[in-house]
Amino acid sequence: MVTMSFPRAILWDMDGVLADTTQLHFETWEHVLTNLGIPFDREKFHYIYGLKNHDLLPYLAGKPLDPQRIEWISDQKETVFRQTLTGRIFPLPGVLEWLKRFQSMGYKQAVASSAPPENVEVVVDELGIRKYFDTLVTPGDLPGKPDPAVFLLAASRLGLRSNQCVVIEDSIPGLEAARHAGMRCIAVTTTNPPEALTQADIVVETMAQLTVEQIESLF
Repeated sequence: MVTMSFPRAILWDMDGVLADTTQLHFETWEHVLTNLGIPFDREKFHYIYGLKNHDLLPYLAGKPLDPQRIEWISDQKETVFRQTLTGRIFPLPGVLEWLKRFQSMGYKQAVASSAPPENVEVVVDELGIRKYFDTLVTPGDLPGKPDPAVFLLAASRLGLRSNQCVVIEDSIPGLEAARHAGMRCIAVTTTNPPEALTQADIVVETMAQLTVEQIESLF
C-alpha cells in the first residue's frame, strides 16, 4: 500500500464526479422553468452547468432578477431535485474504490461543490458515502465557481495549503476555480469532451481509469 509522506487531500466536486446527476438536474430545471414561461434547452443547460443558481438564473431569465425572486425559483428547483433523486443516482465508476483507497492511504477528503448544502447532504447520504469525507463544503454566501472560494475554504477547513490538495472536477468553471486556487486537478469526461478539459492536469473517462502513480505525480 502507498502511504503519503505529508498531509494531502482530495477535493471532490459532486455533480458529475461522485454521481451523474446531469439528467436529473436538466429535468428539474426544465420542469420549473417551463412552468414559469422561461425558455430552456440543452444548450442553455450546458452553459450554466457548474454555476451557482444565483449566478445562472438572471442569464436564463434574460433579465435582472431581484434576490427574492432568484431565491424562490432556486428553492423550487432544488426541492424538486431532492424529492426525485431517490433511486436515480449512483456512484460513478471507480468512485467508491477511490474513496476507500484514499481513506486507507491517509488522505483527507472533502466534497467541494457549488450545489446548495441541502443537496450535498442528500446526495452523499443517498450514495452512502458520507463516512469517507472529513467535511462537506459549499460556497454559501461566497462566490461560486469559477471563483476559487469553495476550494480555498475546503483547504482551510482541512488545515492544508493549496499545494497539498488535488481537485477532481468535470465542469469548466470547476477547473478554472481549481487553477485560481493554485491546485492541481483531475477531470472526468462525464459532462465535457476531453478537448474541452485542457486546464486539467489529468483527464480520464472515469475514475476507474486513474492510477496511484498518476495521483502521486500531482503532489
